[in-house]
Amino acid sequence: MVTDIEIASSAKMKPIQEIAGILGIDSSELELYGNYKAKLPLSLLNEENIKNSNLILVSAITPTPAGEGKTTTSIGLVQGLNRLGKKATVVLREPSLGPVFGMKGGAAGGGYSQVLPMEDINLHFTGDFAAIEKAHNLLASLLDNHIQQRKGDIDIDPRTIHLRRVMDMNDRALRNIVIGLGGRIHGVPRETGFDITAASEVMAILCLAENFDDLKKRLGNIFLGFTYDNKPIYARDIKAQGAMAALLKDAVKPNLVQTMEGNPAIIHGGPFANIAQGTNSVIATKMAMAYSDYTVTEAGFGFDLGAEKFFDIKCKSAGLSPKAAVLVATVRALKLHGGVSLKDITQPDPGAVEKGLGNLEKHIENMEQFNLCPVVAVNRFPTDTDEELAIVKNRAQSLGVGCAVSDVWKKGGEGALELGELVIKAAERCISEFKPLYEWEWPVQDKIEAVAKKMYGAEAVDYLHHAKSDIKKIKKLGLEGLPVCIAKTQNSLSDNPKLLGRPRDFIVTVREIQIASGAGFLIPITGDIVRMPGLPRHPAAEKIDIDNKGNIEGVF
Repeated sequence: MVTDIEIASSAKMKPIQEIAGILGIDSSELELYGNYKAKLPLSLLNEENIKNSNLILVSAITPTPAGEGKTTTSIGLVQGLNRLGKKATVVLREPSLGPVFGMKGGAAGGGYSQVLPMEDINLHFTGDFAAIEKAHNLLASLLDNHIQQRKGDIDIDPRTIHLRRVMDMNDRALRNIVIGLGGRIHGVPRETGFDITAASEVMAILCLAENFDDLKKRLGNIFLGFTYDNKPIYARDIKAQGAMAALLKDAVKPNLVQTMEGNPAIIHGGPFANIAQGTNSVIATKMAMAYSDYTVTEAGFGFDLGAEKFFDIKCKSAGLSPKAAVLVATVRALKLHGGVSLKDITQPDPGAVEKGLGNLEKHIENMEQFNLCPVVAVNRFPTDTDEELAIVKNRAQSLGVGCAVSDVWKKGGEGALELGELVIKAAERCISEFKPLYEWEWPVQDKIEAVAKKMYGAEAVDYLHHAKSDIKKIKKLGLEGLPVCIAKTQNSLSDNPKLLGRPRDFIVTVREIQIASGAGFLIPITGDIVRMPGLPRHPAAEKIDIDNKGNIEGVF
């Protein structure tokens, strides 16, 4: 079977200036990164044109560990829409090196629905992740230097510091560490650790900032801890925001590339949805909307994670309102939710598909709770049978939801023509506007419980002692009016990854609530979720190589 990288390598890419021309952007406006990548200056953003674009969100049912193909579907859908005569652009997140070298692999789509140059996008791309990592770790360094030097009248209590360092790699050994050992000149010893860069608050800030001034303001608002006399300390208090923003000078600009079929693709930012907000940047989304009739974007993991945060945080913050939402389902995921073991989900089993439909139904209910017009895309895999596909399509249609089998991995845009027609129909005929799940001014517990009960289907929420203390601290800091970005396993609608299908009568446990005041949200941590993933027994890195001509192999 031909691989993604082999398909990508066989594609004939267009010069990036030609792709910009499709959008109506003059080549002189581009900041080139070689022949096939370019940065789009913020000066190109035309807010007036945004209202004329149809924003389409792509999300998914609760996925298998390998994912269900939201990115592939998003790219294929844009290729299909362009074939149908629409001016469409796909807007995606940038891949993190953690999954690329870990379990999931790359995030540039697959088969004949990829964004190019695939190897560059999956590896260092234009250096955005590195810049975010450096800006975050500069703040950590300045903070520890303040503690060491006891500069000015800011006497920071190291025991109250929540900021950890970040790196873009799965490395469980760095989750919990002690720094400052070796004597007085090497710093003040304290416990800390590393998160993955996708979980950095700087990443979240970059993806929610509207411009450079907003970026600097948000960076300055990062909460760091307290002084010994219990006064809150923010990044602005140690004069960090200017230098951090300078490091992000280029990273804040969206990246223009192309799909396999030569359609525009904008890729920018990369927060995970299980531990962060899980959507690309506001700037990238608006940039695409300013130059496209249809803008297709995706939100990470299942609808209960990335999509919920897309609506309740990103859309409300940026004033965006999607015209329709696409829910990606797969036969293999439904079999997993129907009781089949992970190793057997490629074996035909119509009965298991039927049993797993509860997960699909719950996600459709969730879409309707936001007052959206849903469309279901069944992402076809080679092992799917016609009988299994029919079961999914018939159930969606029985619920009054348009459904199409999407075969975009194999056929590219041609495999999304039926899906594209359903999306166009939904965008043109659906007059309802999304409504948030909660209002930001609600008490913290009410916002958490609204998401847990309405979106996950929980019976109740339990708050451990640490979380209760965090709520008191949030009230004291005057931050209760921030939205919640719940960190939860992607493997279940609940906070227990073992509860598959459509779990009921479960309790969500909130262990702590972290403050991301720069990004502008609170992060309730549920279950056993961690913000630094580990590598599997056989990581994807074992198969990645480079030949003597400089050709990358094994990226998928």
